[in-house]
Amino acid sequence: MSGSCFICDKAPAFGNQKVERGKAKYLGGNGRKTTGISRRQFRPNLQPVNIQLGEESKKVRVCVKCLRSGLVTKKVVRAPFQLPEAGKN
Repeated sequence: MSGSCFICDKAPAFGNQKVERGKAKYLGGNGRKTTGISRRQFRPNLQPVNIQLGEESKKVRVCVKCLRSGLVTKKVVRAPFQLPEAGKN
C-alpha cells in the first residue's frame, strides 16, 4: 500500500476534528462548547528513501520514526573519501 510505511506498515488513521468555542472553566469562563465534529485523517510522515536490501537497493516510502530510530540502512552512493596513507609512495 502506497500510503503506509515500508518498514512498520504504519498507515493513515481516522479520527475526529473538533471545533470548540468558549473559555475554559479553570480560566474563569463558562466552559468549552463543541460546535462541530467532522471526520479527518491522521497521515504518517512518509519520506522517499533509497534503502539497501542485501546487494540491491530500492526506493521506498518510510516513516520518519523508522528513519530516526535507525531501522533503515540507506543506500551507499559511493565509498567515503580516505586520505592516502603516509607510508605509501
